[in-house]
Amino acid sequence: MKFNNSKLRGKIRENFGSEYAFGEALGMALSTLSGKLNNKSEFTRSEILSIVKLLNLKKEEIYDVFFCLFSS
Repeated sequence: MKFNNSKLRGKIRENFGSEYAFGEALGMALSTLSGKLNNKSEFTRSEILSIVKLLNLKKEEIYDVFFCLFSS
């Protein structure tokens, strides 16, 4: 499955200014983060929980940020 990560990228820029700064806060290399944002690999459950905390996501935002599929 290919997920549309545009909302996640927007939240990252809004809160951290760059994917690099966010990756550092998350403890993830930029290349690893980039691969996950580009659907080369998936976020683990523990990574999703950490991201939710770092981005201060509300419960109602989680589905849209993490599980929105590209429409065909």
